[in-house]
Amino acid sequence: MKAALVGADGALLYEARRATGRERGPDAVVETILAFAAELRAYGAEHFGGSAVAAGVAVPGIVDAERGIARYAANLGWRDLPLRDLLGARLGGVPVALGHDVRTGGLAEGRLGAGRGADRFLFVPLGTGIAGAIGIDGAIEAGAHGSAGEIGHVVVRPDGPACGCGQRGCLETLASAAAVTRAWRTASGDPEADAADCAKAVDSGDPAAVRVWHDAVDALAAGLVTALTLLDPRTLIIGGGLAEAGDTLFTPLRRAVAERITFQRLPEIVPAALGDTAGCLGAGLLAWDLVDAAGAAGTSPPTGAAPAPPSSPSTSPASAPHAGPSDTPSLAPEVTA
Repeated sequence: MKAALVGADGALLYEARRATGRERGPDAVVETILAFAAELRAYGAEHFGGSAVAAGVAVPGIVDAERGIARYAANLGWRDLPLRDLLGARLGGVPVALGHDVRTGGLAEGRLGAGRGADRFLFVPLGTGIAGAIGIDGAIEAGAHGSAGEIGHVVVRPDGPACGCGQRGCLETLASAAAVTRAWRTASGDPEADAADCAKAVDSGDPAAVRVWHDAVDALAAGLVTALTLLDPRTLIIGGGLAEAGDTLFTPLRRAVAERITFQRLPEIVPAALGDTAGCLGAGLLAWDLVDAAGAAGTSPPTGAAPAPPSSPSTSPASAPHAGPSDTPSLAPEVTA
């Protein structure tokens, strides 16, 4: 779990981390989230002259942001968890926004990071799985049912590996950091090797590593071109663990995407700028959006309110009711498995 106090300008005022401890069971994880948030709020009151005015929380899985419910998270054992209400109650009535981890990270990259200034972008983190966040004019498109951007389950190799979703050859079975790790362990014979080791071996010219890497990049390019055809983004932002390979990933990926497109416009393909702080920053932005929306309406943000459509980065929460001074923080936990 990563958590932060976030200023109105998006600055990380204070950051803390804690093990998720999913092996303790879903109820214990929820209690840890609530206690962690309360501790962070107390820290803010002591060190920043006032309690956090709102909270945002980003979680994996299927999220009903409008109702504040974590519908399903396989790795955490959650089903229909009313996390927004639970967190609001623990924090004494502070308004709470709930968001999906990847879309929340995409919100931060769009407003504060690599997508800043782009009217249309696609944020794709390459980690244990692959997902995407669709950015449109400063907002993140969630879809009609809260599952927009699941690019990891685009089938790129119909005869490929079985995926947990029930299909075969999904993008994340071939091009995620976990997929590269599996392939490199098989190719190298080292059961402890991972994707970062594969990237290092590519840099040293190991032919087996080059083959593994090429296969992953080829699959990734196929999935991304499908996304580009559907979404026509101006900027394509690649994040997650694989992006840490730098040019070892981006040079062949840009080439592979360029070779595959026909009528499509080639977007700028750039690395994410915020690293693993994106989720915390995005959760903080969701929280400030609650305050902004209440200020625009001349009302106090209700406890457990759903996140409003993102406001422009120039909006000043300091003018909103209950926002307090500009360094009064919002509370922003992010939970990962």
